[in-house]
Amino acid sequence: MEKILHKILQRIALLIQADRCSYFGCRARNGTPELSTILFDVMHNSPFEKNIVNPNMEIVFPTDMGVVGWTAHSKKPQNIPDVKKDSHFSDFVDKQTKYTTKCMITAPIMTGKEPLGVVMALNKQGANEFSKSDQELFNKYVNFASVIIVQAHTSYMWDVESRKSQVLLWSASKVFEELTDIERQFHKALYTVRTYIKCERYSVGLLDMTKDKEFFDEWAIKLGEQEPYKGPKTPDGREINFYKIIDYLLEDKEEIKVIPGPPADHWALVSGLPSYVAENGFICNMMNAGADDYFTFQKEGVDETGWKIKNVLALPIVNKKEEIVGVATFFNRKDGKPFDENDEQITESLTQFLGWSTLNSDTYDKLNRTEWRKDIAQEMLMYQTRASLNDVQTILNTQEKFGSAPEDCDQKEMYKLLKSNIPEAKTVELHEFRFSDFPLSEFELIKCGIRCFFELGVVEKFKVQAETLTRWMYTVRKGYRDITYHNWRHGFNVGQTMFTLLLTGKLKKYYSDLDAFAMVAAGFCHDIDHRGTNNLYQTKSLSPLAKLHSSSVMERHHLEYSKTLMEDENLNIFQNLQKRQFETVQRLFEVCIIATDLALYFKKRTMFQKLVESMQEIPEEKERINYVSNNPTRKEIIMAMMMTACDLSAITKPWEVQSKVALMVAAEFWEQGDLERTVLEQQPIPMMDRNHADELPKMQCGFIDFVCSFVYKEFARFHSEIQPMFDGLNNNRSEWKALADIHEAKIKALEDEKKKPELEQGRLSAHDASCGGKSKTCIIC
Repeated sequence: MEKILHKILQRIALLIQADRCSYFGCRARNGTPELSTILFDVMHNSPFEKNIVNPNMEIVFPTDMGVVGWTAHSKKPQNIPDVKKDSHFSDFVDKQTKYTTKCMITAPIMTGKEPLGVVMALNKQGANEFSKSDQELFNKYVNFASVIIVQAHTSYMWDVESRKSQVLLWSASKVFEELTDIERQFHKALYTVRTYIKCERYSVGLLDMTKDKEFFDEWAIKLGEQEPYKGPKTPDGREINFYKIIDYLLEDKEEIKVIPGPPADHWALVSGLPSYVAENGFICNMMNAGADDYFTFQKEGVDETGWKIKNVLALPIVNKKEEIVGVATFFNRKDGKPFDENDEQITESLTQFLGWSTLNSDTYDKLNRTEWRKDIAQEMLMYQTRASLNDVQTILNTQEKFGSAPEDCDQKEMYKLLKSNIPEAKTVELHEFRFSDFPLSEFELIKCGIRCFFELGVVEKFKVQAETLTRWMYTVRKGYRDITYHNWRHGFNVGQTMFTLLLTGKLKKYYSDLDAFAMVAAGFCHDIDHRGTNNLYQTKSLSPLAKLHSSSVMERHHLEYSKTLMEDENLNIFQNLQKRQFETVQRLFEVCIIATDLALYFKKRTMFQKLVESMQEIPEEKERINYVSNNPTRKEIIMAMMMTACDLSAITKPWEVQSKVALMVAAEFWEQGDLERTVLEQQPIPMMDRNHADELPKMQCGFIDFVCSFVYKEFARFHSEIQPMFDGLNNNRSEWKALADIHEAKIKALEDEKKKPELEQGRLSAHDASCGGKSKTCIIC
């Protein structure tokens, strides 16, 4: 463009007999428009090399100075016959060039409504001013110049927009590739977009985000032994401290330097510009930086390469919280010209995006910290709940018997010792549906739980270490809270019922030994860490559990707790399984524990009923077994319904057991109702309201009819061996119905008593009316 424009200016100088012509380009820096010399003092015979202005030697002035500035500002051509009489004239350029301007003619080069530059001709040769014909001829050639300049500007703007798009696209791509920390995030983005910035070098200073000092750091200041910080601060009050500088050298051999803890006299900081930008949040675009009086840039080479600072563009990197997290400084545009407003826009887009992207690393850091806190909390929890060595020794007393710790004992000998220390299944009726935990202590229930696994034959088969099994069983017990009903006794009863369904109920034939192992273990764990309130209360109270789990809130918590035990090698009774076997166990735990959510029971019972009906149509026993055992889905449906039957099994126990358990369940419900009334300020439903305690028998009958009856009726149809559970259910319903009838009779009697005075009063009123309102046979004293 400059060469063609030079020829046009030469022709203008020749045709209108101007002493010289010049072209000034319009640009903006720091939001201020300005003009700079591009072609200067062009005569009709002057060479191009003499007239093209070196960017380091250009003359720059704002658009509110001189006739050329006024031309750009007013966007109108000017013909000044005598510059001394024109109020807009400035001798700023004359003084620098030692030239005397007498008359001049100017014209703006426009693109739309914006000026791109100004063409100027000075001093008419052989006359005192330019004539109208000169101006007309001048304007015609300016039109030619305009075509060239607009075309060049369009090409330049296409390059700017292309670079801006590439900067944003590549920085976005790289920013989301790296989420771990802000340094790696910035480095990847800035290094990738280096070819689109078009500068010789740039550096990024990362600011310390600490707002408050540690209390011990303030002691020396408070004692007067150390001067308080008096330097600049960021807008949000932080002391300006660049903890790291990343320096990108793009000239010749590309190089990246990372300077942790840079000294104050480092060349990238010594000028004071990064601190100024961090303090004020301004964009600073400076040309001829070495000559600046406010900032002290190094005038000599900054390093061993001899590279020197010429032009500087510095921008703050601001995050979503409007905190300045760093300062990006770009040095020396590659074409030697100062950075203009387009460079500011490209780099500002980049730094804005980098600032916003810190949200990714901040979120990643918060997630990490949350995970670390969870791990610490889990470690603290496991320390408190994991059975200690002394706890284990109360059951597996190797020190007493062998004089050694469990890890030093033979495994077979420990199996024998453990079996001798736990009750026989027959003694405590472990195989019976009528089993009751009331005669046993909670410690004895731990031993009974261990016996269940030996009875299943899974301990030695799956190489479960005696110490690990004992510690796991003890730890599961400690994992249950001391609440009214959903405590360790309930957890044990569910595990024992699963054990009984498998062996006594003959359902084991559909499942492998590994399945049975997992199902009984899941039964023991199914309500671990229960809080005594149901899922609805967790949701209404906006508890952390409800926020974490969107459905089956408590059940998913019990499952997560159970899996946590599996993560501890000292507690993992499944640690010697193969990987696929262990994955199967985890899947079965999920099926079993989530199935105890009664909200899911109504979804699965129709499928179970259809499965039972299908089984009754298969005459051969072997085919019936294969129908279930060869289909994982059917196995899971039966398994899920078995867990429901286990969870509700107290309703099938002998009446003396069921009546006590029902009162414990009701007491826990009433405790929740009290919480709903006091904490949530809501009226509880009758089942949770202790004011409706007298209605317990009636509610029990409704619960049996609506929920329980289907389960045990279908299981009795499915396997006749499970009939005792259905019989127990029906017997308990009769008992509850009798109590409900007695309660109804009492209520009716009370209502009748209330109605008697009303009936008597009505009878007397009727008699008085028939006797004219006065009795003749009796006197009331």
